[in-house]
Amino acid sequence: MRPGHIWSRQEVLDWMLALDGDWLVGLDLSPSLAFADRGAYFPGWERSPADVRGLWALVEEIAGDEPHLGANRFVDHPEASRHFRRHGGRQGDCFPPGAGRFRVVEDESREQRLCNPYSNFNLVGAAQVGKSSLTGMRLFHRIDRKLPIWPYDPILERGPVVVEIYTSIAATAAGLPRGRTKIRDPETLDRALAALGSHAHAPLTRYDDHATDAMLAAAWLRAVAHDPDYWSPSKLTPALAGTEGWTFGVR
Repeated sequence: MRPGHIWSRQEVLDWMLALDGDWLVGLDLSPSLAFADRGAYFPGWERSPADVRGLWALVEEIAGDEPHLGANRFVDHPEASRHFRRHGGRQGDCFPPGAGRFRVVEDESREQRLCNPYSNFNLVGAAQVGKSSLTGMRLFHRIDRKLPIWPYDPILERGPVVVEIYTSIAATAAGLPRGRTKIRDPETLDRALAALGSHAHAPLTRYDDHATDAMLAAAWLRAVAHDPDYWSPSKLTPALAGTEGWTFGVR
């Protein structure tokens, strides 16, 4: 669309809000935090929201004046910070021993050997997605009621829909071995695209896993979007759909 351009979060938000037609938009971040395991996002905090929209609103309220849809002020909040593992050995007293808390879909994706998720309360390490998930909650707060977000909203027959994805699910569906799903060369990318029924790609100026993840995920979404099994996971309950959500591709 704009080769070499580095997109800001606000530009991505503006692009999404301007969508017209049938689009399936996959975001590689979590719109929510673990809830079902403890019956709350932040046990012991009187402001802990009852549902995902309350969570988005809380993050927005605390971090709302931070530029670029950042969420550092939320992470550093005296009560919220008790639940996160942060850099510099700062681990909140409510962060449990071990890897942290997980959503039901994250446990399920591990059971199905689709991926190896990190807790969204863990903000340390190259593979963590907790930081992007918190900033993503500010984005979701802004698109709420403007774009359907699955599984929090009913899905219409036409128009754009936003879903949460793991790019590694797309990669393994394309035949890449688990644990080695990052593509950094054109030949491997074309083989993976062909496995998903897509044509060879137009050459890129640089082959990094950010660009190839996005291309492969888009090809996978196009290939599976019309399969009803992906939209009706067996363990997705109404309670989970209103609190933790679900990752598209975990059935």
